[in-house]
Amino acid sequence: MFTRLFKFTSRDMAIDLGTANTVVYLRGSGIVLNEASVVAIETVNGVKRVKAVGDGAKLMMGKTPDNIETVRPLRDGVIADIDVAEQMIKYFIRKAHGGTSRLPRWPEMVICVPSRSTSVERRAIRDAATNAGAANVWLIEEPMAAAIGAGLPVTEPIGGMIVDIGGGTTEVAVLSLRGLAYSNSVRVGGDKLDEAISSSIRRNHSLLIGESSAERIKKDYGVARRPADGTGLTFQIRGRDLVAGIPKEIAITQAQLADAISEPVAQIVEAVRIALENTAPELAADIVDNGIVMTGGGALLRDVDKVLADETGLPVTVADNPLTCVALGAGRALEDPELRGVLTTA
Repeated sequence: MFTRLFKFTSRDMAIDLGTANTVVYLRGSGIVLNEASVVAIETVNGVKRVKAVGDGAKLMMGKTPDNIETVRPLRDGVIADIDVAEQMIKYFIRKAHGGTSRLPRWPEMVICVPSRSTSVERRAIRDAATNAGAANVWLIEEPMAAAIGAGLPVTEPIGGMIVDIGGGTTEVAVLSLRGLAYSNSVRVGGDKLDEAISSSIRRNHSLLIGESSAERIKKDYGVARRPADGTGLTFQIRGRDLVAGIPKEIAITQAQLADAISEPVAQIVEAVRIALENTAPELAADIVDNGIVMTGGGALLRDVDKVLADETGLPVTVADNPLTCVALGAGRALEDPELRGVLTTA
């Protein structure tokens, strides 16, 4: 009764609760928020409280004093710290609604989950969203949401393949008639690319760089294969010298970056190969015609689409606005009665 009484204050939303970023779609408004999935926790006299959430918290990563820690409550696409995740979701709900209000809001909420997430992991996501103020929580598998957001004809008897490279996982799926004919989720994504870069620089140059620096290098200079000229761009990176223990600047090339991330890129390609091997012949024929569509932040890595095309022999395209495809698809499933069938409660 209380929920129904204040339902008019609610605006239903869909949330792509990602390892690296959280994207919020508000009914009737579209994408309204895209921020880092990071929370800064401050401890004062033994009491912990939230100091910052989202992009503000991300700016603090690696730069905090002892009484402040930055936490990423999601790992590999699922909740690793439910209490912090709940605080983060509450913040994003308030911000998406334009701030606080005297009247409570009880939105209907659609949350995206990895296709291979367990029932325990899904329950943790539902509980966090419910505790954060959602009246009803629906779940949608990330590859389905990505396909809807990318404009694939998911309601028709036409096979399509989606490769969604997120921060924690890569989702590979073959879709047809509102369902997943095949799906697989491998825990390789943007985070693994960042780790590979920092590990390679530490191993080959004895230079220690932070998580944020590795991500910035990937976005600015990362490439999925060696450049045609053998080296590509040369650029400077800064960190702490592990031998001398002092700040240091070195020069590396894009070719060295390509070598550093070659293993996680190969794992993504292998996941796609396995999906193709397990695809029914009629659906495979459709994929030959329609190709593979890539979404997620990892799809923005230079030449990753070309590597996948070379390895599979299939046309590969990157969706428009790949960073927001999953949230956009979840939002459309929330609004469109024809797509509500792709939502589940477990």
